[in-house]
Amino acid sequence: AWPHGSPFGPLPKRRPLPQPPERQIVVGICAMTKKSKSKPMTQILERLCKFEFITVVIMGEDVILNEPVENWPPCDCLISFHSKGFPLDKAVAYAKLRSPFLINDLDMQYFIQDRREVYRILQEEGIDLPRYAVLNRDPDKPEECNLVEGEDHVEVNGAVFPKPFVEKPVSAEDHNVYIYYPTSAGGGSQRLFRKIGSRSSVYSPESNVRKTGSYIYEEFMPTDGTDVKVYTVGPDYAHAEARKSPALDGKVERDSEGKEIRYPVMLTAIEKLVARKVCVAFKQTVCGFDLLRANGHSFVCDVNGFSFVKNSMKYYDDCAKLLGNIIMREMAPQLQIPWSIPTEAEDIPIVPTTSGTMMELRCVIAVIRHGDRTPKQKMKMEVKHPRFFALFEKYEGYKTGKLKLKKPEQLQEVLDIARLLVLEEGAPACSPEGEDQQKSKLEQLKTVLEMYGHFSGINRKVQLTYLPHGRPKASSEEEDPSPSLLLVLKWGGELTPAGRVQAEELGRAFRCMYPGGQGDYAGFPGCGLLRLHSTYRHDLKIYASDEGRVQMTAAAFAKGLLALEGELTPILVQMVKSANMNGLLDSDSDSLSSCQHRVKARLREIMQKDAAFSQEDYQKLAPTGSVSLTKSMDIIQNPVEICDRVFELIESLTAQIQKRMEDPKFADLQLYHSETLELMLQRWKKLEQDFRLKNRRYDISKIPDIYDCVKYDVQHNTVLPLEGTAELLRLSKALADVIIPQEYGISEQEKLEIGIGFCLPLIRKIQLDLQRTHEDESVNKLHPLYSRGVLSPGRHVRTRLYFTSESHVHSLLSIFRYGGLLDESKDPQWKRAMDYLSAISELNYMTQIVVMLYEDNNKDPSSEERFHVELHFSPGVKGCEGDGSAPAGSGFRPASAEKEVKRPDLGGSQEDVAKGVDDETDRVHHLASASPEPSAFLLRRSPLIRNRKTGSMEVLSESSSKAAGYRLFSYSRHSSEVKQSGLGFEGCSLVPSIYPLETLHNSLSLRQVNNFLTALLRSCNAGQQQGTPAGMMAGVCVCVQDVGVRAAMPPQEPMESLSPFPAAHFDTLAEKQVPSSGGNGGGGGDGSLPQHVLPSLPLRMPPSEKPPWCEWRAKCAFVGQWKVGREGVPRRARRRGLSLVGGAEAIQLGICGFSPTAAGPTL
Repeated sequence: AWPHGSPFGPLPKRRPLPQPPERQIVVGICAMTKKSKSKPMTQILERLCKFEFITVVIMGEDVILNEPVENWPPCDCLISFHSKGFPLDKAVAYAKLRSPFLINDLDMQYFIQDRREVYRILQEEGIDLPRYAVLNRDPDKPEECNLVEGEDHVEVNGAVFPKPFVEKPVSAEDHNVYIYYPTSAGGGSQRLFRKIGSRSSVYSPESNVRKTGSYIYEEFMPTDGTDVKVYTVGPDYAHAEARKSPALDGKVERDSEGKEIRYPVMLTAIEKLVARKVCVAFKQTVCGFDLLRANGHSFVCDVNGFSFVKNSMKYYDDCAKLLGNIIMREMAPQLQIPWSIPTEAEDIPIVPTTSGTMMELRCVIAVIRHGDRTPKQKMKMEVKHPRFFALFEKYEGYKTGKLKLKKPEQLQEVLDIARLLVLEEGAPACSPEGEDQQKSKLEQLKTVLEMYGHFSGINRKVQLTYLPHGRPKASSEEEDPSPSLLLVLKWGGELTPAGRVQAEELGRAFRCMYPGGQGDYAGFPGCGLLRLHSTYRHDLKIYASDEGRVQMTAAAFAKGLLALEGELTPILVQMVKSANMNGLLDSDSDSLSSCQHRVKARLREIMQKDAAFSQEDYQKLAPTGSVSLTKSMDIIQNPVEICDRVFELIESLTAQIQKRMEDPKFADLQLYHSETLELMLQRWKKLEQDFRLKNRRYDISKIPDIYDCVKYDVQHNTVLPLEGTAELLRLSKALADVIIPQEYGISEQEKLEIGIGFCLPLIRKIQLDLQRTHEDESVNKLHPLYSRGVLSPGRHVRTRLYFTSESHVHSLLSIFRYGGLLDESKDPQWKRAMDYLSAISELNYMTQIVVMLYEDNNKDPSSEERFHVELHFSPGVKGCEGDGSAPAGSGFRPASAEKEVKRPDLGGSQEDVAKGVDDETDRVHHLASASPEPSAFLLRRSPLIRNRKTGSMEVLSESSSKAAGYRLFSYSRHSSEVKQSGLGFEGCSLVPSIYPLETLHNSLSLRQVNNFLTALLRSCNAGQQQGTPAGMMAGVCVCVQDVGVRAAMPPQEPMESLSPFPAAHFDTLAEKQVPSSGGNGGGGGDGSLPQHVLPSLPLRMPPSEKPPWCEWRAKCAFVGQWKVGREGVPRRARRRGLSLVGGAEAIQLGICGFSPTAAGPTL
């Protein structure tokens, strides 16, 4: 540097080199203002503008509607899509004029507006969609307008659609979609429409289809109450969200900001392929469509065209990045723009691990009795009229010898025959019974079928049984060997409004057994379940027997469980699966086993003695030493005297009702559930006639009906003050508390035999439910990368709810009590549980038997401590005679003394538990402390944080956070005073009318339970194969129908029939442990299966052995590597005697399971 400046003068300034002007790619947005200025569009366009060479131009609505296309601003790439009021014709003309690169093809958008074209294209592409038919009311095409409407179906151009079915307008712009329900579910229809406020559908009693306009009729797909909406951005990207189906109750779930609650879910490989096909077939880069997941398959039911996800920052980033790359890839070479596609590794979906030792709730199985009902009534008559035989033949009754008529048209035919025979002079000739008796029974048949003015398929049913030699008569002179039909008419037994409330409240309380539940559901009690269900981490299925009261109980329970609104019919159709195809929850009460006949005969003999009960009678009637039974016998003393008094009280009651009917003051009296005094008198008169026989003896089988009737009237008909009802209730209850439980067996062996006879398919299903919990690969998963505030998206809770009648509840409880699950002499908790059950006098409405399975992820998979099973029970609704009738149990999930020594920090009040709750929804047992973060902060913070930048786009990654664990329900109840406080599940819910759950045992291992169930099933199978006489199988009688493993599985749940734990494999492992000596050695002191019950069966696997599922999972690991040989069966599989289910594609996608068959295991 020169000290006094440069001698050469000032240096000239350097001029910048001339740069060529940057060529920008202009992306034009041509849509209505409501769409182009929406939040998702704004968010995506802001990110798109960060691309260096992209400029976005939004065309105003005024320009689009009023200016000619020549005046529209030019663009290189056009994003344009149709919505209400949009001039699609002008957009097509603009595209022809300027030839921009189209993100979404415009011509195809005409097809998207017509559902007929959408379905045609989907079919051509081989995409699964519901079975459908098109009704075109077009004068030029009369052959496409053939509609025949029946009561429970429609026939469209020859295709029959039984209800429930869906009726969609052919115009995609018309959102008035109707779903029609069958009369067996209550009839009516659900009317869907575009969301208005917080409603998206409404229930209507109208059952007839629309008579104007063209429609698509399609099969209704049961989806368990959720829809999946899929959003593509190009053929290789699809974002999926689950939301509550609008058809369920019509209430739109919204968060605190008023937005509809949706949860991102992961698509299966097949669904991703469907998304690609839809995107390519309709030429729509950005495209939304609806998926229905039903019966193990996915069906496309609607294609919406251009659609964006709402409220997902991750999606906005992905969408803008993908659109930018698509535009640059297409346009950069044409415009000589230097650009290369940035490559980066896929974001890895990181799921935080548990902190401390936790146990996760994995499975809840509940068997629940139906709610409060009207009194059941039954009438039997023998018929020989040719019309009845013709009806029996018409509905193929000769195939099985039995026929059940429930459908309205079937009941109408029976009513027509009854009306005809009542009018005929020779009506008595149609039956061998006496003339007067036959005439009165026909009149009663006609009257009952004419009740309510219509048939709904829920309130009444007729059963016909073929008797090849007629009904046995009292004397041989009366014998008539000609064939006849036994007609059994059943009515009443409907779920009452009180029963609906009970079921709904219990469903609401049931949520509280599921841990967690913050965030959007924080305002709800027990919202952990709701959160699980909405995020698709709750694998829920509800089964019910075919009785109307049971199905409606299940629907009401589901309504409370999932916080639904509105009518029960839509919930019943979508959420409740009927299990009547395979005897899972149904039983034929009219065909008793030989054991039941013997039991009933002994009961009749003991209860007909006109003398005080002797010590011998106590031994005969209560050999199990049941406390409740002996108390009732103490009240009865002399059964005949009590029956005499009961009969007198019934006579008094009918006289009082008769007098009320003659009193003008009671002329307009309306009894509970729309019953009239005349109907009330009819049911009591019938009991009066049937209870005392002609020989002055009593029919004790009518005792349960008498108790039902008086309990119903005391509870619901207090407006009619009748004298003697309190005494009648007390005496009939005492009699019923002896007869009802003892009808299911008097001795332990009989109780077990009858219990297995009722519950064999259900036992198989429960065992499968517990086993399949560990194989969740086929279950719909929550997408972890998009899951804000959900810290364990990979975990699932499996819930199976079985709603049934009293017989199954009694039977299942007998199996647990007397099947040898535990030895009460060696297990104090089980001894307390057995004492508690012994003191329970009645399994009332809403009785629950609950099995809960937990997993400790920190234990070795081969350890017996890995899986933990708990057994809970509630006797249901509290009786009319006061809340103190049920004994006090140990409380719900009490901590045993042994566990408190090991884990001193388990105790705590409900408030302490609440303080420790955070957003980790699946954690239940807290065994080690962790540093908790403030829960309020956790709720607000997204686990997706911005931490790096790639090019002009920000990329998100999972945050890592440690969550505080907690233990739910960690305290015990020691006094009846606490029990009577009405706190449901330990203060988490309030169902004052129902007894809270009591824990029978809370430290069972899964291996114990599985061995117990396997032993029961093997004993049954052995008895069937060998033809062992009843009572000879080491104390286990077997008289059950031969029901295979697959027959026990409901047809609606095909995936569950492929058990990943073959029974044969359990048997192989178990056989290794059978002592060769055949003596009492070999683990007899284990306590899990007492030796005196099943001596030939294994007791428990040694803790050192790996559980079967570990070995089996290892065997499944190489399935994807198998090569497929001829006929789609893997070569290696053929060599090993395996057969293939699902074809090569199933193997390639890794969605296989193993199941035993007669010929060998099935893949």
